[in-house]
Amino acid sequence: MKIWMTLNIIFAFALLSVFEVCAQDKKPLNILLFTADDLDKKTLGCYGGKVEDISPNIDKFASEGLMFNHAYVNNSICTPSRGILATGLYGHNSGIMGFMKMPPDRKTPLIMEVMRQHGYQLGILSKVDHSTPKETFKWDFVNTHDQLGYGRNPDLYYEKAKDFFAMAKDAGKPFYFMVNSDDPHRPFFVPGEELKGGMAEPSRIYTPEEIEVPGFLPDLPDVRRELSYYYNSAKRLDDTFGKVMQALEESGYKDNTLVIFMSDNGIALPFAKCDNYDASSRTPWIVRWPGVIKEGTINDEHLISEVDFYPTILDATGIKTSEKPDGKSRLALYRGETQQNDAIVFTQIDNKSGGTPMPMRSNASPMRSVQTLDYIYIFNAWAYTNVIHYTNNEGITMKAMEEAAQSNEEIKNRVNSFRKRPPEEFYNIKEDPDCLNNYISDPKYSGEIQKMRNELEKWMKKYTDPLLAVYKNRNDVDKTRERLYELYPELEKVDDTNK
Repeated sequence: MKIWMTLNIIFAFALLSVFEVCAQDKKPLNILLFTADDLDKKTLGCYGGKVEDISPNIDKFASEGLMFNHAYVNNSICTPSRGILATGLYGHNSGIMGFMKMPPDRKTPLIMEVMRQHGYQLGILSKVDHSTPKETFKWDFVNTHDQLGYGRNPDLYYEKAKDFFAMAKDAGKPFYFMVNSDDPHRPFFVPGEELKGGMAEPSRIYTPEEIEVPGFLPDLPDVRRELSYYYNSAKRLDDTFGKVMQALEESGYKDNTLVIFMSDNGIALPFAKCDNYDASSRTPWIVRWPGVIKEGTINDEHLISEVDFYPTILDATGIKTSEKPDGKSRLALYRGETQQNDAIVFTQIDNKSGGTPMPMRSNASPMRSVQTLDYIYIFNAWAYTNVIHYTNNEGITMKAMEEAAQSNEEIKNRVNSFRKRPPEEFYNIKEDPDCLNNYISDPKYSGEIQKMRNELEKWMKKYTDPLLAVYKNRNDVDKTRERLYELYPELEKVDDTNK
């Protein structure tokens, strides 16, 4: 009997030792969020891009993880888009409705603050101001874009990423690392122009004949020329991503790091960035988590958006919080499990870039949209005014379009539809992903249009959107303008200038 008891005790201690070893071997999950700046999803080879050798590093990464085909940002402008990532809140709920910080009275903790409270080391490369919604927040490790060749030098990203991984290792902490490339944001890489501030050349340079023209733009020689510059920058983005992944692998952290690759919004050209079209808000969303996410998988069923990032990351790391973000965890989809298919995404624009408004123009362009797998409905509140729509992303492309419009009626209509919008737009994105044909007055779609109007109003009520009163009065022009001017006094001033 004594021998049996002794054997049981020895077995219990051995089992306890095994559990202790397993607990020690279980490493905490690290998070690496890599953002491209103004990247069109369809540029990438893994998303169907046809330009040769444009994204081998990102394509390889996609083969090691999960690609979402229907992922969207909720605001197609860099600062408010990144604000949603950091807060888990739509812009009107965080106060980040343009190039601005959170108001001091908004107490919602940033995801970085929550991670720090749970022992995480926090690092950031480039886009520091745009990615830090609170004036008072300080990262543990910071390299601004001018320390990284204006965010356009892959070798510098490699070196700084290695420095951060070493710092986290020395501290004995898990990490939250936000790596932001400034590519392919303007200014694009133009062959022959002087490289300033430590910028690097991309590993390949493209000619206008080699590139793809998106269907929402006309195929004009100068459009192709500017797009070739964009593709040069997109190539350098891929170079940068490859170097950061190299540093991660060399650090030994690859196996316990969840990596997400995305873009903060669409390409910086007309009908994309700073708008609510499909090309404005769609983003690549690629996730790698060794041992958890099945390699080479594609989710073509669910719509997800960046407002889900905050709760998903906390769920993945096992961090509990009393905060209630506007999004919801998508961890089940990462794991390949079933989750209710919401199949709906909401996007918004309030204020574009800063600067003094010009006559007929305004930095405020309040818009809302609701999108499903098949359709997109857009409400353009600013369309009730005499304001002309413009962005700072028009470049050579819009100049070429305006010149061609003098002799080409189709392009003239396209330019006019960019400058002035109807209050409502409706597109069948299954058949028309470039949003060229507005079916808002087509009786064939009246039922779907009303459904989406109802969905938008329901969302505005649920998330206390201040634009709700404007939307509810959209059939009364005088009331709509009155409510609009209360929210956006700048629009009234520009309107008065034009009278």
